Amino acid sequence: MKVAIVGAGIVGVATAHALLDDGHEVLIIDKEEPAFGPSRGNAGWVAHTDILPIASPKNLRQVPKFLTDPLGPLSIRPAYLPRLLPWLGRFLLAARPAAYERSIQGLAALQQRALPAWLKLAETTGLTAHLHRKGGLYVFTDKAAFDEAGHIAKRQAEFGIKVEMIGPHELRQLERALKSGFVGAAFHPGAAHISDPLELTLALFEAALARGATYEKAEVTNLSMAERPALIGPDGWQRVVDRAVIATGAWSKPLAAALGNPVPLDTERGYNVSFPGVTGLTSRPIGFEGHGFVVTPLDSGLRIGGAVEFGGLDAPPNHARTRALYDKASRFVDGLPAFDSGRLWMGFRPSLPDSLPVIGKAARNPSVVLAFGHGHYGMTQSAATGGLVADLIAGREPPIDLGYFSPSRF
Repeated sequence: MKVAIVGAGIVGVATAHALLDDGHEVLIIDKEEPAFGPSRGNAGWVAHTDILPIASPKNLRQVPKFLTDPLGPLSIRPAYLPRLLPWLGRFLLAARPAAYERSIQGLAALQQRALPAWLKLAETTGLTAHLHRKGGLYVFTDKAAFDEAGHIAKRQAEFGIKVEMIGPHELRQLERALKSGFVGAAFHPGAAHISDPLELTLALFEAALARGATYEKAEVTNLSMAERPALIGPDGWQRVVDRAVIATGAWSKPLAAALGNPVPLDTERGYNVSFPGVTGLTSRPIGFEGHGFVVTPLDSGLRIGGAVEFGGLDAPPNHARTRALYDKASRFVDGLPAFDSGRLWMGFRPSLPDSLPVIGKAARNPSVVLAFGHGHYGMTQSAATGGLVADLIAGREPPIDLGYFSPSRF
């Protein structure tokens, strides 16, 4: 079959390889160049160890505190608040205990497949050198939060995720650049990170072309409801295929709505600063719990990023938030370069209120599969998502319950 993938980000190109594995003819379409969106600037973690949705009773209690700090871990641009209200309503519903538990089950099911899928994809494409398995750290400055993490570790163990709770001395042995003041850390020895999000996404894209996929730079604004869907763009542009996949991340909402799935997709704007050529400062990714930022040692340089800002797709970046992330990092990490020597970036995470992506057939046309909304886990879940999309297109029974990710669940 000829399958068109709308979206040339990490989810789209990973899906292309899964479809090529099945022998399909694959066409990748994007109105921008490959890796245009968050695929080029994310933190670079394969964060399969994370199983707790953002919509939780705990985080709900902290929202008022976060919102009092305009440069803190979470902010909402006042002008955007009216448009965000429906999303916030869904977020409140997702934080209820029963809904929260259901989201954990769905998220954990997908996360359990994430790293094995990445290892397989890297081997298939000859890109294993892009995947580093040095573990990951979540460090704590608050004793109560560290103690709570010990309880979370027990829950992670239920899903086969190994966690070692370590003290300040052991932490210092792992990461010499960390300053004092930490009460402990959760160390995930099985965690991984990648060489560089942009480099890896482009390498996978080129590998897909080498395997026979084709690429067309074009905008898709609608799809027909025919069994062989027509992808329709401005000025009469059209491509007819056997199957189609919508994987355009934060820009997927209008196409999904046109296909009968008005999903509550919104955009978490994430910020980071990268220091090209700065390597060796840390050995592995480090998340700073309660402070809203992460540090990742990419092959291309050190990256400091994080925070969540709701402001839509059109408002300009507020890099005062990036400076705030850097200032926090400088309190905890020795040897950081000067802020002004860094490269600033802001990207759009496609976010759904329950922290679960949409993976499933469109309501009005089962020849179209929706695959977007991965939030903070696009890089992590991309290879696993590609495999699930390939299962749907081939008519195979997926290895996990896709009801958690149904486009019609809202």
